[in-house]
Amino acid sequence: MKKNILTGILGIVSALVVGLIILFIQGYPAVESYRQLFNYSILSRFSFFSTLAKAAPLILTGLSAAVGFGSNVVNLGQVGQLLIGAMSVTVVGLFINLPAVIMIPILLLTAVISGALYSGLAAYLRVKFNMDEFITTLMLNFVAQYFTLYLITGPLIDKEMNSPMTQQINSSGWLPMLNSLETTIFISIIISLLIYFIWHNTKMGYEWKVMGSNNTFALFGGVKIDKNYVRVMLISGALAGLAGAMLIMGGLQHRFLKGIGANYGWDGVMTAVVANNSIIGTVIYGLFFAVLQTGSMGMELETAVPSEFVLILQAITVLFVVASRKSAYLLLNKMSIILKIRQLRSGGEPEENELDD
Repeated sequence: MKKNILTGILGIVSALVVGLIILFIQGYPAVESYRQLFNYSILSRFSFFSTLAKAAPLILTGLSAAVGFGSNVVNLGQVGQLLIGAMSVTVVGLFINLPAVIMIPILLLTAVISGALYSGLAAYLRVKFNMDEFITTLMLNFVAQYFTLYLITGPLIDKEMNSPMTQQINSSGWLPMLNSLETTIFISIIISLLIYFIWHNTKMGYEWKVMGSNNTFALFGGVKIDKNYVRVMLISGALAGLAGAMLIMGGLQHRFLKGIGANYGWDGVMTAVVANNSIIGTVIYGLFFAVLQTGSMGMELETAVPSEFVLILQAITVLFVVASRKSAYLLLNKMSIILKIRQLRSGGEPEENELDD
């Protein structure tokens, strides 16, 4: 764990330093740009709450990818599963109007089930026909994109609006605000804790981790690969579908509009990769990337640095963290060995878990 934290901190700091150098070379006010980036993302109450709202679906799509990759299940369908979850919530929210205490759980459950069923299509094709989920989950993304686009430009279009979108869902399905703070962030944190508990404290989670480390070893160890594969795929899809619900039930729009979700799906995959499929790491990097994305518009407004610059920062972060992970581990292991040798030579006992994972 310590090594993951140190590697992550090193990667983030390195990315920010390199970004600073790039801005300076390009002639932008580098320090002022960074100041505005963080000013518009965390240094005021409004900006900090906006960042947390941005982080909620990003954390959920990141968890979706982390659970899959960590179990050796390649789910790249977060984009489609998020859209299907969001559309399912929209349809139910448009045609059903119940008290909020009933309506909100129904909509959340709708998103979970729809996302799981959509990822379940890929799981079925894999188990039944041995089709590669890498391909099927990617292709199902396009199906979801075109299907939802058809709905918002046809049967569900709000004719009073100038661009394709649905009407707002019934207000009883809106997630409440807590002193201007969207409660979506609390839902994402609760789900993160639940996934962490399953991952680290249950037999099922242990089997998933074994599958992620060595599928063959897991098979000979008695793990039911196909059964757990389907479970992982369903849970992964459910998490992405829930992220879609956050976009409809939270925020200010409360409707499905063209382009909803933007890059949440792919950003979630990137978050899981840079976190090395760590549940806690996924939450932390989800928050960090939300800071960059929320502050980018303010940085562009105040210093004329294109908001797309944060994409460079994200890419550099991934590059530094992932590429340096192995070398950082070797360096930290070497330091640990040196410290233990010195303690033995001085007659002391080496401390347990010093610089351990």
